[in-house]
Amino acid sequence: MPLPETFTQIFKRKQKSYMMVLILSLIEELRASKRERVSYDRVKKRFLNYFIAEQEKGNRVDLPQGKKLWREASNSRLKDMINSPVKALSDILFVDLKDNTIGFHTQLYRQLGEEGLSQLERLAGEELQSYNAALQRFSLQSYLEKILAEYTSAKMEGFAGHSLGTLFRQTLPSELKVLPFIDEQYKVQGSVGQGNWATVPWLAILDKRITETTQHGEYVVYLFAEDMSAVYLTFNQGVTKPIQEKGRRDGYAYLRDRKEALLDLLALTNMNKDENIRLVDSGLGQDYQVSTVAYIKYERGNVPNDEQLIQDLENVIEDYRLYVESAIAPSDDETIDEEVELLPQQAEPLKDEEVKSILHHIQSHIRRQGFFFPEHLIENFYLSLKAKPFVILAGISGTGKTRLVKLFAEALGATRDNGQFTLIPVRPDWSDPADLLGYKDLAGRFQPGPVTQVFVEARQPENRHKPYFICLDEMNLARVEHYFSDLLSVLETQEWREGEIRTQALISSALLGTPEDELKYGGLGIPENVFLIGTVNMDETTHPFSKKVLDRASTLEFNYINLQQYPQAMTQEADGATELAELNHLFLRSDYLSLADAYEPYQELVVRTTGRLVRINALLEDIHAHVGFRVRDAVCFYMIYNERYGLMDEEEAFDWQLLQKLLPRIQGSHSSVRRVLLGLMKEAIGNGTGLAVNIESLMEDASPLYTKWSGGQMPPGVKHPQSARKMAYMLRRLEEDGFTSYWLS
Repeated sequence: MPLPETFTQIFKRKQKSYMMVLILSLIEELRASKRERVSYDRVKKRFLNYFIAEQEKGNRVDLPQGKKLWREASNSRLKDMINSPVKALSDILFVDLKDNTIGFHTQLYRQLGEEGLSQLERLAGEELQSYNAALQRFSLQSYLEKILAEYTSAKMEGFAGHSLGTLFRQTLPSELKVLPFIDEQYKVQGSVGQGNWATVPWLAILDKRITETTQHGEYVVYLFAEDMSAVYLTFNQGVTKPIQEKGRRDGYAYLRDRKEALLDLLALTNMNKDENIRLVDSGLGQDYQVSTVAYIKYERGNVPNDEQLIQDLENVIEDYRLYVESAIAPSDDETIDEEVELLPQQAEPLKDEEVKSILHHIQSHIRRQGFFFPEHLIENFYLSLKAKPFVILAGISGTGKTRLVKLFAEALGATRDNGQFTLIPVRPDWSDPADLLGYKDLAGRFQPGPVTQVFVEARQPENRHKPYFICLDEMNLARVEHYFSDLLSVLETQEWREGEIRTQALISSALLGTPEDELKYGGLGIPENVFLIGTVNMDETTHPFSKKVLDRASTLEFNYINLQQYPQAMTQEADGATELAELNHLFLRSDYLSLADAYEPYQELVVRTTGRLVRINALLEDIHAHVGFRVRDAVCFYMIYNERYGLMDEEEAFDWQLLQKLLPRIQGSHSSVRRVLLGLMKEAIGNGTGLAVNIESLMEDASPLYTKWSGGQMPPGVKHPQSARKMAYMLRRLEEDGFTSYWLS
């Protein structure tokens, strides 16, 4: 009889080797006592004896926290460590603290029987053997030599899914955490680049008490020379803030001064303190060279043995630990306090050629979660957010609108757990901005709303580089113009200030009743790293959108569903979500606020796009649905970003813009609406198809035209197929119901 799935899955997520050893210890005690419940203390003793015996054989094992020998582990420490796997296995294990007993849940134990117990024992043994074999195989020397030998040729190969990427991001961090002197207070992180191969790949060890990013603070890092002639073990300092504030020349001078101050504090035994580290001739590698406080150089082909490498690493980690503990200790020395302050991380823009690869990673992450969206929808969603940080996802219920926002944000490292993704369900009784922004209570204190709380968090110095997503679910259950009006108005006040996008304040001084409120919420606008997405279902329970809202948002429609999409086995790829979590908000933030920002380099595209809009505006003017400069600029920005990143051809990109920026404005029952739709249909079909649009002949009966799209079929050769299909449905609704709207088709 096969082992029940409840048991076969328990080791899929390991907590070191503790789970396997606990299961084996429990089974041994069950057999010895021949009872369903056994002494918890006796199981703990077997658990401890296993690790003691392995260490005495000279084998490498997971260590007790804070100790190098299991014989030195105290009872309280042992209790803490065994509690972790016990909690993880609570679905199958039961601990009675009153009787101090442990065992499998009764029903599961009887389901197992002796045969199942033997199978579980064999499974745990095999998993433990495999885990321990990996521990014994770890060779830092082999890994470093492998990287030095293979990285240059790897840069000629595809980036996504490459084994060296997995080695840096997953394997090496996991392996280094096995070392006894790298405990839970350290974050181990490696990088070979974002979307493209890095010139200087690195592997960093960061003390989470002062920093969790290589952009600021102090840390230990292996830096690989561009030509892979050597790898350097370095004690380093973040370069972002000094260069950002002082410029490169003065920033370098500041970093050199800080290096001298740090050398006065630290022993850094057997490390070089000179400036002879050589990574690259120019670029970011030079920043690393200047920021290095001390280093040990290991040349390719002459990397020392594991014993020496690990001893060197342990020495510098010990100096790092002493430095951090002295730096975070209470002190009157303001200089040290300033040096360990968490500083804003500089947001560095990506290269245009990297964007396409990043969007591929995002799409792969979404598909790995079992969700499938139409072709180029992810690119369209991205370009829409890039053009304006307010997007509406519209369509029938159950098409994945909210899920798209969540998974897109998750792929960029923004989750509910870290506060970078917030879902706000809209209530039908919302009637003013207080429901989102906040209000003054009876005691005179300001009570922030959910959006205000996100804005406050996003503008903290240490968070300004992170993207934050707010999803307003079922946005039109209440009238958007009422509760969202202040946000819509403030969105239009965006302007460049000191290299950042700033807006006017959202919270009026009348609401801020105390000095504490003024300090926390005063001057709070919409941070440039916050992106607003609304989901809407158009039915009899919801409210329509005004042109004020439509002008300020892109509307992505989710009405065309292919139910014959099934989960597929996904090939193994690089952990794109983990890698993309390193991206900053500039991936999404607008680069242009006015057309003047982009006109010079993209003049031909802007003129061409504006010409299209002029022709369409001439048609829309008959029904007072024509657009102004705000929409023109947004459409041009979208088209520019698309050309920069090479995501879609120009006709397809304009098709999306016609569909989501212009057609939502059309509604009515008059014959002029039919004439406008037919005129736009003629533009959308173009000349590459046999479909002819004779407006006068179709004014009475347009069925010969819209039946071409029946059953979801798409006539070949249509220039703007998305928009043409939408207008076909709108024409059909107009003829059958006497009224049409973008939202009701």
